[in-house]
Amino acid sequence: MPTHWLDGGEREAWLSLVRVIAKLPPLLDAQLERSVDLNFFEYTILAMLSEQDDGELRMSHLASLTNASPSRLSHAARHLEGRGLLVREGDPVDGRCIRAVLTEEGRVMVRAAAPGHVDTVRELVIDALDADQLAALREANEQILRRVDPEQTTRPAWSVAPTTR
Repeated sequence: MPTHWLDGGEREAWLSLVRVIAKLPPLLDAQLERSVDLNFFEYTILAMLSEQDDGELRMSHLASLTNASPSRLSHAARHLEGRGLLVREGDPVDGRCIRAVLTEEGRVMVRAAAPGHVDTVRELVIDALDADQLAALREANEQILRRVDPEQTTRPAWSVAPTTR
């Protein structure tokens, strides 16, 4: 089957997405590192744990939610554990599994980090768009996610499920 090359508009749309993917994470990292000495991935781990009523998740589920390989998550968890922000322990339901548990210090860190992070997200993304553009961005992202994450492994349980077409 011959390659169906991108036309000019498709290429521009793709390259603009590539530019956002390349530029946004370092900006989020920089703000978090300046304010609370965490990178965006570490903050995401703590934030996902903080969203749970009991502050804990199996490492395998946390890896799915953060789209991390087990080794990347394990390395970051070890670093966060060394700072006293989480602990890893055996799962009482399934001893073969390990749980990440947010410590009180971790909760304090998330509370300290969240306002600056939200301000940065608002400045760089949310406030750059009007309500219609924001809705269109969400729908476009959901359409892409239906292809790249059809099992919705990265969707947090508390997230509002998208409407289906």
